[in-house]
Amino acid sequence: MTASKNKPMTATITMEDIGGRTLRVARWRLDQPSDHPPILFFNGIGANIEAVAPLAEALDDRGFIMFDMPGTGESPDPKLPYNPFTMSWTAARLLRHFGIEEVDVMGVSWGGAMAQHFALQHGGIVRKLVLMATTAGMLMVPGKPAAFTKMADPRRYIDPEFMNEHFATLYGGFDKDGAAHQKDSHIGRLKPPSPRGYMYQLLCMLGWTSAPALPFLGKPTLIMMGDDDQIVLPINGKILNKLIRGSRLQMIKGGGHLFLLTHADESIAELQAFLNEDEGSKAEAA
Repeated sequence: MTASKNKPMTATITMEDIGGRTLRVARWRLDQPSDHPPILFFNGIGANIEAVAPLAEALDDRGFIMFDMPGTGESPDPKLPYNPFTMSWTAARLLRHFGIEEVDVMGVSWGGAMAQHFALQHGGIVRKLVLMATTAGMLMVPGKPAAFTKMADPRRYIDPEFMNEHFATLYGGFDKDGAAHQKDSHIGRLKPPSPRGYMYQLLCMLGWTSAPALPFLGKPTLIMMGDDDQIVLPINGKILNKLIRGSRLQMIKGGGHLFLLTHADESIAELQAFLNEDEGSKAEAA
């Protein structure tokens, strides 16, 4: 999964009015035939579509849809605060808008919490769930203070020198080989959220937890964590693994919070193996 800030995305990007909100939506390959359901992806806090575009490009055997949260990327600022219930409802309406009846759901970090809530609220259209570098909400084991301090600083979005200096503290998992290219590529794709957009994303998950409901989730679930994650400590993945019956925990050795970027080949292989599992036997039975 490689990317260059000079390489254009192959996505179709439109502004859609969904449930009273205007959202910037990116779609990959939804108009192409596929043996797999498309992926609905929920991004990390403050992150825009472009930050995850390399993942969408790499999973080229299936459709992929995601959107900028209100006040992030190029989605307009939210007029009112939202919560996981209302945003999951909006995402479900977005899928219906494009005629999508079943999805595999993925989420990273903040978006991993949204993915959990979506799968619990709209389980009828969710086939499989992938949770990456995330937690069960307010019951999380907090990350290292140094990482949280840098994470809260808005300069990480607007000051490349700040981001470059503190990248390892923020995200971990960066070896020396190719680290400069990885950082530059990631930083080049980021667009800062608006102050209101960022604040409303923080408020959205205030007091939220999925822990009581996860034992009843009933969806095949892959949990992926980086064992060098400074922000979401690996033990949070173990907690999710205990709460979600039959879930699978994959620890990415040497991976930090951005293991999807730093350990791209390994991550993509794990994702494809999980998403394609059981599909061959079902095709033979049919």
